[in-house]
Amino acid sequence: MNPALFRTAALLSAMIAGALIPGAHVLRFLIPWLIVAMLFVVFLGTRFTGATLTRSHGWLLAANVAMGFAGFGIGWLAGGRDVALAGFFAGVAPTATAAVVVTGFLGGRRDYVAGAMVLTNTLISLLLPVLLPLVLGRATPRVIADVAGSVGFLVFMPMAAALVVRRVFPAAQALPARLGNASFGAWVLALFLITANASWFLRHESTATGAELLHIALVTVIVCAMNFALGRLIGGRDFPREASQSLGQKNTNFTIYLAMTYASPLVALGPTCYVICHNLWNSWQLHRRGRTSV
Repeated sequence: MNPALFRTAALLSAMIAGALIPGAHVLRFLIPWLIVAMLFVVFLGTRFTGATLTRSHGWLLAANVAMGFAGFGIGWLAGGRDVALAGFFAGVAPTATAAVVVTGFLGGRRDYVAGAMVLTNTLISLLLPVLLPLVLGRATPRVIADVAGSVGFLVFMPMAAALVVRRVFPAAQALPARLGNASFGAWVLALFLITANASWFLRHESTATGAELLHIALVTVIVCAMNFALGRLIGGRDFPREASQSLGQKNTNFTIYLAMTYASPLVALGPTCYVICHNLWNSWQLHRRGRTSV
């Protein structure tokens, strides 16, 4: 089987298995560690220079914030406050750590997406203590420490570890090329656990009505499509795939946690549904790339 087609099948199988095996949610504590491991491998082979960040990165950051409020507005029109908050948490999430890995599989520049990932995760985290009270209607004094801790663990810890390893063992820079299959395996396992966790919540903990779930799902699909399309527009002719992935593939684990902490499990379904949306699109992109490379 063509490698790209195999990856597509693996991603779809992970989501189907997660939906059918909700009991696997007990292993959800592994998700952040899998993300940290993937990002550590990425940083081993990624060098940040003055050319890493471009003007389009600034536009991506602005679009990232704007899409949070766009999701809030669309959600408010579709179903009221809870749906609006679900749209906000889906839209405002920064670039996913796994986006760097996926962009590499798609043949794009990983350093561009790594720059977007560090920029958006850092600055969105700094902005959220200001943004959350605007949409929640109340102050959230704990959010600064929570956000800083989450970003420090998920982004800056593997970055610092990779820099140390590269300094002590320069040959480690060649490891990412050899560990591509391991990184993909970690991504598939994380996707399985994320889907299983969502399946468990919907089966055993959710009190949402069918109409609310439908509205949240529809708003999430719209926000996801807008993100990937707007990202491609921002990237222009130089970085269409990279910018689209940077804006479209989101660090939903981060905003799922914030939604659960400061809103409700129902609101957390927004970024949870987004996980399914952006991974279905990634599966299609990998499938399309596999067909063109045959």
